Amino acid sequence: MVNGILVVFTTAAVCMDLNQERIDNRLIGIGWFLGCVYQVVQNGLKGVGLFFVGAFIPIALLYVLFWFRMMGAGDIKLLSAVGGFMGPWSSLMCVGLSLVFGAILSVAILILCGNFSLRLRYFADYISHLSVTGKRVPYMEKGFRMEHIHFSVPVLMAVLVYVGGFY
Repeated sequence: MVNGILVVFTTAAVCMDLNQERIDNRLIGIGWFLGCVYQVVQNGLKGVGLFFVGAFIPIALLYVLFWFRMMGAGDIKLLSAVGGFMGPWSSLMCVGLSLVFGAILSVAILILCGNFSLRLRYFADYISHLSVTGKRVPYMEKGFRMEHIHFSVPVLMAVLVYVGGFY
C-alpha cells in the first residue's frame, strides 16, 4: 500500500511540475506528513528519526545544486518527502538514481536537440566565469528551454525502481 501512495504522490508532483513548472508546497507538506506517519507506524518512535534522516539526506546532498541554481527547490523538497517515506539508505539510493536518470534524460535531450556541444561550452564558460570572478550567478537561463528538464520525472523513475524492489 505504501508503494502505491509513494507512486501516486510522485506522479502528482510530476503532473504539477509539467503543468505549472513548479511543485506546490502543499503537496510537499502532504508528502512529509504521510512519510512521517508511515515511518512511525512501521517503526514506532524510532520512525521519527528515520523519517528526519531520510528527509534530510537529499537536502544535504543537493543543496549546492540549488545554490548554483542548477536544480529547483521543489525538486529537492520532493526528494526530501520521498526520502522521508523510504528512510535513510533508500533515500540515498533514490537521490543517486534520480541523478543518473536525470543525466541520461539530459544527454538524450541534448543529442536530440543537436546542441550538445553548445551546452558543454556553456557549462565550461560558467565554471570559468565562476573561478575567475568568484561570483555566483544562476546557472539556468530564464524561460522555456528544451534542455531544462523537469527533475520530478527522474525522481519518479527512481521511485518506480524502488517500488519494483531493486533497492
